[in-house]
Amino acid sequence: MAHDTAHGKDPIKRIWFVFALLSIVTIVEVILGIIKPAFLIENTFIKMKLLNWIFIILTIYKAYYITWAFMHMEGETKGLRRSVVWTAIFLVCYLVTILLVEGDYIYEVYRTGHQAWDF
Repeated sequence: MAHDTAHGKDPIKRIWFVFALLSIVTIVEVILGIIKPAFLIENTFIKMKLLNWIFIILTIYKAYYITWAFMHMEGETKGLRRSVVWTAIFLVCYLVTILLVEGDYIYEVYRTGHQAWDF
């Protein structure tokens, strides 16, 4: 906090801004989860509903901003910021890709009732 006051930033305003921003993103996620607009459920992109993509993107954004604000990444050097943030983003994107590929395979197995034993 002393670091923020040295640069002329009010830490109380910063905390309230971060709280408001993360609250707004969470409220949008909750409202979309309750309402589930038809056009977001009926349309797909890369075999996944658009609503799910919105949830994934908003969750990654919140994780990024939590890292940026609460781990004080905005005051660090560019190299350290990139090494922390881009590594996390890469790992999350990799995890999502693996889950989507494997989930699609499991869905097809249950839907068709057929397993191919190609070893």
